[in-house]
Amino acid sequence: MTPQELEAVRARLETFAAEVFSCFARADQRRWGERYVRGLLTDGARKSMEPMAARLGVDRQGLQQFLTDAPWSHQLVLAELAWRMDTAINPAAWVVDDVSFVKDGEESPGVAPQYCGALGKTANCQVAPSVHLVTDVASCPVNWRLFVPEGWDAASPRTEDSAAVAARRQRARIPADITHVPKWQLALDIAGGWRRRWWSPMRAMAKTGPFVWA
Repeated sequence: MTPQELEAVRARLETFAAEVFSCFARADQRRWGERYVRGLLTDGARKSMEPMAARLGVDRQGLQQFLTDAPWSHQLVLAELAWRMDTAINPAAWVVDDVSFVKDGEESPGVAPQYCGALGKTANCQVAPSVHLVTDVASCPVNWRLFVPEGWDAASPRTEDSAAVAARRQRARIPADITHVPKWQLALDIAGGWRRRWWSPMRAMAKTGPFVWA
């Protein structure tokens, strides 16, 4: 979006961010959350901290600290997003899919040459199996988990240099308990966990008509 387009919807974006980040205890975290969302929507191919901060005219260190060091739960943010989008689009089904993010470098967590749905071919990218709320005319991902290729798993029997992989994981801040898991298993785990934790019986009972998995 251009700066002019962002400014035209700024009030709506601030309202959206206030709702989605309402689980944050501190006002400065909610403010940085709104700025980060705004940065993702700005024009520019690179969505890393430095170019986003420059486009927004904010402190890069503050934005970086919000994402990497500030104590907040992404699960609660995803839950707020799911509840909001459930009301907005009234989904007819949950669809298991994956989202992919094209990357140029080799240091982003989980990046590797693999099939990239965004391009329809093998490319250097990150992949995240995901659950989407869908209708015939709308779709929104509401839960996802980053896929860790075997090349990022120091304990994998196929890893030739486990020390190098361990160092790479440390630079990317990947926790020790996050290992390679097949995409299909990740999809089932996140779908089942999200359904148990965030989809309340009252919400499910309020749906009209049959509700299906796809």
